[in-house]
Amino acid sequence: MSSSGKPKVLITGAGGQVGLELQAMAPSHWQILPCRSSELDVSHPDAVYRLVSREKPAVIIHAAAYTDVDGAEHNVHRAEAVNTAGAANVARAAVRVEARMIHLSTDFVFDGCQGQPFAPNDRANPLGVYGRTKLEGEREVTALTRGAALIVRTAWVYSSRERNFVLTMLRLMREQDSIGVVSDQVGTPTWGRVLAEALWRAAERAELRGILHWTDAGVASWYDFAVAIQEEAVAVGLLTRAVPIKPLRTEDFPRPAKRPAYSVLDKTTGWALLGGPPRHWRINLRDMLRGMARA
Repeated sequence: MSSSGKPKVLITGAGGQVGLELQAMAPSHWQILPCRSSELDVSHPDAVYRLVSREKPAVIIHAAAYTDVDGAEHNVHRAEAVNTAGAANVARAAVRVEARMIHLSTDFVFDGCQGQPFAPNDRANPLGVYGRTKLEGEREVTALTRGAALIVRTAWVYSSRERNFVLTMLRLMREQDSIGVVSDQVGTPTWGRVLAEALWRAAERAELRGILHWTDAGVASWYDFAVAIQEEAVAVGLLTRAVPIKPLRTEDFPRPAKRPAYSVLDKTTGWALLGGPPRHWRINLRDMLRGMARA
C-alpha cells in the first residue's frame, strides 16, 4: 500500500503502446508507477530488484518486451535479454516483495499450423526468435512464481500512438499510389485500449493465475485489416483518397522472421473471466480512428 492509501501498480514498458493505454485507462483507486524502458531496463536484474524493493507494488503489469519480430532474428541476444531474462528478473523481484505479476505475451508462441483457434493449453511451437523468447519468458515467470502469475496472451495490437500496423498503413496510404499487403496470414486485430481495460480487470481479480487469451472479436488477414483501415480512415477524414491495395502471398513479401499463417486465439475462458466478449475488431478500429480524427 502506498502513502496515499491506494494499492500500487508498477507498469514496465510504460512508454510502449500498451503501457501508454494502461496509464490512460488506469482506475482512480490504483496508484500507478509507470516505468519506461529508458527508466527501467528489465534485462538488468539489480536495477529491477532495487526498484521493486523500494516501491513494493501490490501488482506488477509486465508489458516491457522486445517486439521487433524481424529484428529479433538478427539481435538474438537482446531479444533473449529482454523477453526471457527480463521476464525472469521481474518475476524474481515480484516474488521477493509478494507482488502479484501479470505478464503480457503473444500469439507468436504458436506455429499457426492448427487451423483452428489456439487454446491456452495447446502446444506452443514458435517459428522465430521473438516467439521463442516470449515463450521462454512465460515459462520462467510460471516457474519462478510457482504458477501464481497471470499470463495474458494477445495479438496484433495497435493504438493511436507508438509504432504499429494501423499507423504504418495510414502513412503508406498517404505517401504511395498503391500498396501491397499479405493476405494469407490470419489473426485478430486488437485495440490497445480495450486490452488495457482487460488488464485492469485482471488486476482486480487476485485469484486469476495461469494463462488466459485476450483479443478483440473476429478474425482478419493483414490484407483485410488494411482494407478496413483505409475505408474507415477515408470515412472520418484521416485520408483524403483511397489507393489500390494489392493482396500478396507470404512468399511475395519475404521477411527475416517466419510468421504463423493462422494465429487466432481461443478467448473463451479469457472473455468469461475478464468481461467479454469485446466488440468486433472493426468496430474498435472505427472508434479509434474517429478519436484520432477528432484530435
